[in-house]
Amino acid sequence: MSPLSASIATVIGPDSQAIQSLFEAQAEEWRSKGVKVVGLVAEAHALPDRSCAAGFLRDLTSEARFAMYLETPPSNTSCHLDGSGVDAACMALLGQIETSDVVVLSKFGKLEGMGGGLRPAFEAAAAAGKPILTTVSEKHRDAWAEFTGGTTMIPDNLAAIRNWWAGLKAGKSVAV
Repeated sequence: MSPLSASIATVIGPDSQAIQSLFEAQAEEWRSKGVKVVGLVAEAHALPDRSCAAGFLRDLTSEARFAMYLETPPSNTSCHLDGSGVDAACMALLGQIETSDVVVLSKFGKLEGMGGGLRPAFEAAAAAGKPILTTVSEKHRDAWAEFTGGTTMIPDNLAAIRNWWAGLKAGKSVAV
């Protein structure tokens, strides 16, 4: 993938669930202004005694929820992440990307780094020239940089996202 630094905003912050709430708030704001937003946000599972926070992916357009956790993790890990749920959410999203103005993707993580998960949605949005709003954890930043060639990194607040979006609309790259 060629560098898309201006058209992908990567929100960086310590709290994944707070970032997902931020994405949802921004999507609502964009919609109120007539922007066609599509994408997936993550929701926690709220199950007790789990070391893995994988819960659900929710489609911003249809509100469909896709479970992305296993009741019992494989014996070699404590991770409850179910890749088939992420794949199903991705497949449901792919048909929406072409007619969108912006794509919100919950995150680039382990599955995407290995070529799966939401990676096809990232690729489809980039191929269609759609701006992408996402996040990536610290441990997957090298894979993210390799995949994208670099993106605009922004802090976890609405002002930074608005600044990035305004820069896109003005045709400028925005460094925050």
